[in-house]
Amino acid sequence: MMGPAHSLSGAAAWLGVGAAAAAAGHAMPWPVLLCGALICAGAALAPDLDHKAATISRAFGPLSRWICEIVDKLSYAVYKATRKQGDPRRSGGHRTLTHTWLWAVLIGAGCSATAITGGRWAVLGILFVHMVLAIEGLLWRAARGSSSDVLVWLLAATSAWILAGVLDKPGNGSDWLFTAPGQEYLWLGLPVVLGALVHDIGDALTVSGCPILWPIPVGRKRWYPIGPPKPMRFRAGSWVELKVLMPAFMLLGGVGCAAALNVI
Repeated sequence: MMGPAHSLSGAAAWLGVGAAAAAAGHAMPWPVLLCGALICAGAALAPDLDHKAATISRAFGPLSRWICEIVDKLSYAVYKATRKQGDPRRSGGHRTLTHTWLWAVLIGAGCSATAITGGRWAVLGILFVHMVLAIEGLLWRAARGSSSDVLVWLLAATSAWILAGVLDKPGNGSDWLFTAPGQEYLWLGLPVVLGALVHDIGDALTVSGCPILWPIPVGRKRWYPIGPPKPMRFRAGSWVELKVLMPAFMLLGGVGCAAALNVI
């Protein structure tokens, strides 16, 4: 999938979680619903940190390009070290380590741990990173080009500062779902995990599939590319993605938002 579809699917997924939480009696305050949707939209781009041509590779200038190169090499090394006889040989790490359930859980747990131990600045950092990615994904063409990078960073920093201030107010959701003392912002890891998993599921629908289950082996493969039957798959950027899936994500996100806010 392309960046906009990934981000839309992430936002729609969190809004759907908001609807389910409301139905289960754990309704999200609106700041949690909004922040979670934006974080999830950004996190839905993050697994492509192993691809130097992906949206995330240019989101933070030279720093993100350098990180992408490191993650690509790390992913390739892990692939070579853990592949089974049935896994094909490959020359790079794209769609390997960062496209697995284990990576999603570890990254989400890391964000939660950082948020509850690092204080306000850690929360601001998590929000800023994911706001940048959300803007890059949701406003894909408008945010492209080095001349717009600084504007994206300023918008993300301003949004992160405002939203963190709103969340800090009593009743606005810093302690949503996890209410024990010291567990404020523990929930921040949930949209990160969800965004990564939604990305993987989206990639599984494309021609190449996605090794979501790693390191669990499937037959003779440890990196088995999960996906629907091949006739049901599509190529990234195809009309199926642009004309069917993206409008569907917008519709589902709107319905989920309305349900989460008890409008319907």
